[in-house]
Amino acid sequence: MLKEERFEIILKELNEKKKVKFEDLALLLQVSEDTIRRDIDILHRNGLLSKARGGAILREKDPLTFHDRQSFLTKEKDIIALKVQSFLKDGMTVFMDGGTTICAVVNCMPLDIKLRIITNNFSVIPLIDKFKNIELIMLGGNYEVDLAVTSGVTTCNEVSKYIADLFIMGTCAIDSGFGVSAVSVTDGETKKSMVQSSKRILALASQNKLGRAEAFKVCSIENIDSLITDLDSNNPELDAFRNLNIQIV
Repeated sequence: MLKEERFEIILKELNEKKKVKFEDLALLLQVSEDTIRRDIDILHRNGLLSKARGGAILREKDPLTFHDRQSFLTKEKDIIALKVQSFLKDGMTVFMDGGTTICAVVNCMPLDIKLRIITNNFSVIPLIDKFKNIELIMLGGNYEVDLAVTSGVTTCNEVSKYIADLFIMGTCAIDSGFGVSAVSVTDGETKKSMVQSSKRILALASQNKLGRAEAFKVCSIENIDSLITDLDSNNPELDAFRNLNIQIV
């Protein structure tokens, strides 16, 4: 069977079932799982689907609500969260935006850490109870129920009142050419405001966010200081981000 024929069958299965697993496709197409993984990688890079742990999902069905994302790529988020910890130092003022990866970062923090956290992510609130030395500042604005964040003009204006030592930014998409982009204009504007008011920027991206570009520009790749992913830093999937003066973690 030609590679192009496999692509057609994979996309057909994906359209019918909304998500597919490597082992199921390997059985259907009578090829190895490694072959299927390579096929999925090619289709992902061409924007035809999104990679997920163990398989793939429809790109337009990427989980956009907080509830949906809680169980999506859980292991990958934990890896990213652990990598972030070395950047957190006592006394820092830290921006954190929306998303479940940010919640994973908070869950991994040492209980005695001393931080000022400024965020529009309301899912962080119940996680802070166990930390006795954290000052939590919640940003006002329009509350978006699906994402559990505030956004809009008020949120961005409040961000501009602060200068953060560190911005821990969850990403929808990051590309070596197009930079960081967002699915919604409100999310993009919040991130952009935090970028402009931060000394150092960490971009968090699970592997399914790499090499993608969404409609709303957040910042150029040059604005990012460190890219933190669930991949090993020498993974070939990160080659496009090398030699760009970005720390890859």
